[in-house]
Amino acid sequence: MQKTSARLLSLLSLLQARRDWPGALLAERLDTSPRTVRRDIDRLRELGYPIVAFKGPDGGYRLDAGSELPPLLFDDEQAVALAVALQVAATTGAGIGEAAARALNTVRQVMPARLRRRIDILQVTAVEPPASRPAPQADSGVLMALSAAVHAREVLRFDYIPVTPREGPDDGPEPPPRRVQPHHLVTWSGRWYLVAWDLDREDWRTFRADRITPRTPTGPRFTPREVPGGDVAAFVAGRFQSSDGSGEWPCRGEVILDLPAAHVSRHTYDGLVEELGPDRCRLVMGSWSWPGLAATIGMFDAAVEVVGPAELRDAFAYLARRYADAATGSDPSCPPTRRGGDDRPGPAGARSRPGPPG
Repeated sequence: MQKTSARLLSLLSLLQARRDWPGALLAERLDTSPRTVRRDIDRLRELGYPIVAFKGPDGGYRLDAGSELPPLLFDDEQAVALAVALQVAATTGAGIGEAAARALNTVRQVMPARLRRRIDILQVTAVEPPASRPAPQADSGVLMALSAAVHAREVLRFDYIPVTPREGPDDGPEPPPRRVQPHHLVTWSGRWYLVAWDLDREDWRTFRADRITPRTPTGPRFTPREVPGGDVAAFVAGRFQSSDGSGEWPCRGEVILDLPAAHVSRHTYDGLVEELGPDRCRLVMGSWSWPGLAATIGMFDAAVEVVGPAELRDAFAYLARRYADAATGSDPSCPPTRRGGDDRPGPAGARSRPGPPG
């Protein structure tokens, strides 16, 4: 049987894991008697933990919120999880890296030496995928405001800087605030996004949190709609691959490369590679824009035969002119028309995999 101190720590950990615990189940999990559980509950109450008993066929206990903060206790698994979470917090794009480091130092100081040693040993280096430029940090206050609106199911109004800047003179009229029903706050490639139903456009939209300035007060409460498909993760992934949420790239082309299929497949994230010979293969892949797709294919540094469509050929011709103009210092010609919306990622640059908006 566990010693009293270890048993109290295990009991507290269980009470924090779920809202209601039947007394018999607690006794079973702790390998002790219901009478011992009652005594341990009384000890935790003496330490300041507001534990209430509830009646019913099973009878049990619940850890309620209190007016004062009792001593913080962590079991070994919780201490490891906390250390990992705080060390990787700087890569979330929430602008809380410094605060997370201070929190980890504060928690470390009040932990027993045994747990401090485990945390000190566990040094985590979080590496983000390479990007064309660093992802901007979302203000933690904005994230809290968005999260509160999602939780309260209240219409949100905010000013928004679109990914594609609006054309015209800078002194023109400011666009009206967006009005949305906020549904989820999500992260993608180090950036935070708000998934919401746009009331004015009557469609689903994803908004970058670092471009949002919330307005107060919030609007009336609403009954949440179901995200298309019912799966938020699948919906967001589809939005980052297509303008209609179908999961397909808006620009997709086919080429033949004078390279072995094994070499091309190692450097292709989501393209289809077909072997045509020892040093020849067919590649089908997509991107956010035709110039972006052409630039990605050009990275293979091999002879290219464009199978189609015509937009991909035009993109290769445009890039040829642009690179030639860059070499001579001339102004490049206008690029081909790009597909995409102001609430979704912008130009694809020289890559085919889904990336954060520019």
